[in-house]
Amino acid sequence: MASQNTTLPIRVLALTRYGSLGASSRMRFLQYLPELSKFGIDVKVQILFDDRALTSRYKQRRYSFSALLRAFYHRLAALRAATHFDLLWIEKEALPWWPQWAEAFFLRGVRYVLDYDDAVFHIYDHHRLPIICWIFGKRLDSLMRHAHLVVSGNDYLAQRSKDAGADWVEELPTVIDLVRYPWPQSPEEANRAHKPTIVWIGSPSTVSYLELLREPLQRLTQNHDFVFRVIGGEVSIPGVSVECFPWSEQAEVALIAAADVGVMPLMDTPWERGKCGYKLIQYMACGLPVVASPVGFNIRIVQPEVNGYLADGVCSWTNALDRLLVDSALRARMGAAGRQLIETSYCIQVTGSRLAELLRLAATKE
Repeated sequence: MASQNTTLPIRVLALTRYGSLGASSRMRFLQYLPELSKFGIDVKVQILFDDRALTSRYKQRRYSFSALLRAFYHRLAALRAATHFDLLWIEKEALPWWPQWAEAFFLRGVRYVLDYDDAVFHIYDHHRLPIICWIFGKRLDSLMRHAHLVVSGNDYLAQRSKDAGADWVEELPTVIDLVRYPWPQSPEEANRAHKPTIVWIGSPSTVSYLELLREPLQRLTQNHDFVFRVIGGEVSIPGVSVECFPWSEQAEVALIAAADVGVMPLMDTPWERGKCGYKLIQYMACGLPVVASPVGFNIRIVQPEVNGYLADGVCSWTNALDRLLVDSALRARMGAAGRQLIETSYCIQVTGSRLAELLRLAATKE
């Protein structure tokens, strides 16, 4: 592993998609900065869409022209200065929706690492318009092929990079910081609601997945008095007691920890197979058992009958949640098993030194 004391400093320019409001940028880039500095890696961050632009997009369902103009003006300025750094560390792509040749022009002669936690390539190659697929379908494959290193959040993303011809591909899961998720919870943090609480955390762009839980939750109300807690989105389910909270970095851990079961419903499409199960990792870090769709990386994280259940279909979801709502001892046992998994495999305390080593090697390896 990289040494904290004997290695020369490495200067890295991180080109992130979002600021702290974007989970992918926050968890795969920003939370690592203090850890990387311990290993002599100095990271300067250039954000494409800041929190103001992303908030506007959630409200308006699109970026304004002025936001796009401002974002790409600053991104191009950063790319022009890229040669002053030892390495570029790019979240997904440097110039979304630009022609491949244009992005390649700005990256010429620059060492760069690509980081993926979503199947963003499917935005292009699975687009509803055939002309978009034809023009942009392989643009990320070209970026992967010419990268010094591709870091992927799961095996589905890694395989795409290998198929694209990338020479060096590594898997690194999306993780949490144990400092933010203490265990066991203090009495204040573990102040669980009087009613059993099922929790989901996400964003306005992913709240549509909750449609998969509509009927299972409605069925559960026939035998259980429970609350469905939604963090980061707005939803209403007739007959179900739903409480919605806006997402904030300061409140998310306490809101999850005060619940009893965490859920992650997904549809089974190529896009969802590229997801990295971060919700599940958050729930388990808080000591909650989980129920999740058997899609993509969820299958790697959830160990049925150990830390939760995989559920596919209305009856499967209903039965799994029913078992957890009626059995507090089962919840405690599964929650403890999930927490143990996080401590050994899905925390920055484990992955931080590995990421530092990968970035250092990418910056120096011929």
